[in-house]
Amino acid sequence: MTHRDKLKGVLLAFVSVIAVSNVYIFSKAALGEVSFPQFGVYWFSLGLLWIFLYGCTQRTYRTIIALTRRKKWILILLGIIEVAGTYFFFKAIHTIFNPAITSFLGNVSPVFVIYLSFLFLKERFNYLELAGMLLAVLGAFIISYRGSTSIRDMFIDGTQYVIYSSLLSAVSSVITKKNIRNIHPVILTTNRSLFLLLFSLIALIAGHQTLAISFNAFTNIFIGALLGPFLTVIAGYLALQYIPLSQRAIINSTKGLFVLLGAYWYFGEFPQTMALIGGLITIVGLLLIVFGKTRVEDSIQNL
Repeated sequence: MTHRDKLKGVLLAFVSVIAVSNVYIFSKAALGEVSFPQFGVYWFSLGLLWIFLYGCTQRTYRTIIALTRRKKWILILLGIIEVAGTYFFFKAIHTIFNPAITSFLGNVSPVFVIYLSFLFLKERFNYLELAGMLLAVLGAFIISYRGSTSIRDMFIDGTQYVIYSSLLSAVSSVITKKNIRNIHPVILTTNRSLFLLLFSLIALIAGHQTLAISFNAFTNIFIGALLGPFLTVIAGYLALQYIPLSQRAIINSTKGLFVLLGAYWYFGEFPQTMALIGGLITIVGLLLIVFGKTRVEDSIQNL
């Protein structure tokens, strides 16, 4: 792979980061006015529309005919995992008062990704990366700890949803990385949004809810859906064609800084001092992982 391809992968990863950073803001605003099923139906139907239009311009959907039974089962598995992981993701955003806190806590996700990549993708990590992983976990602990010695009351409410979402996202990322060259990113993105839309519709009908929402809520969903289900996922999947999964995960971790600025601008909220310190520790840890990963790649190239 050429340096140009690697640069393209890094740029695509950053596009995904900037887009997903805004997702935290606009989804938080929308979830303050609508229910989860209402949010999901609008969010993923709009996201699916953007993806479908993009896929048609690229003539990507022709490749569906060539999908083997095994690949179709992989899509079903990924769809189920994404439904659970995405539910917990938005549950965390809705529960935790500041989206920047949610984002900083989400920095534990690369720890799961790197560990699973080591187990299943044979990607190596060294002591520097291990130190970074420990710092990322320590930072997340500082952010979520609220002073109690009781297990039930030890962490802020919503921390559990971030952990569930991060673990499921890591599993999905590993499966995606193993199949990214066999299943087009547009197909993967369409599959994800379709499963999430169907789940939201079932929840809406089962809960006897309507589609009536305010114009302000719809505006936030409209903008967020363009950035989230479409741009974030498309750019993220495309990046995996050019850079390692672990590198994309590290770039994704910088989203906390963008969310921090966005939350302050949109909601006028800034994290407390300890939460901010914890967030910065997670970023330092992830920088150590970056340096450690670079050292591993340089060693491989010099062999």
